[in-house]
Amino acid sequence: MVILLVAALGLIVAAALAFWPSWKQPAEHPGSASARSGMSGQAEAKAPLSLEGVLVTQLIAGEISRPQYLRALEQLAARDEQRRPLSLPD
Repeated sequence: MVILLVAALGLIVAAALAFWPSWKQPAEHPGSASARSGMSGQAEAKAPLSLEGVLVTQLIAGEISRPQYLRALEQLAARDEQRRPLSLPD
């Protein structure tokens, strides 16, 4: 019985620590104007590192449509297959 109580308390403490706001980041409400402007500043400062990331960024921003995104991914996969074909082990 004691083991069950200790395990339950451990899980509660672990969950509380997992969802506790970090002391490094200021606590802001996600819907606030300052949070939105901070998020856009972070998004602009952190550029995607891959072509897939650029495509996802354009899709989310509404610069390209879903069919355009899918077509671009198909072309990217075809080009990747041509450059580095997958070889199966013998």
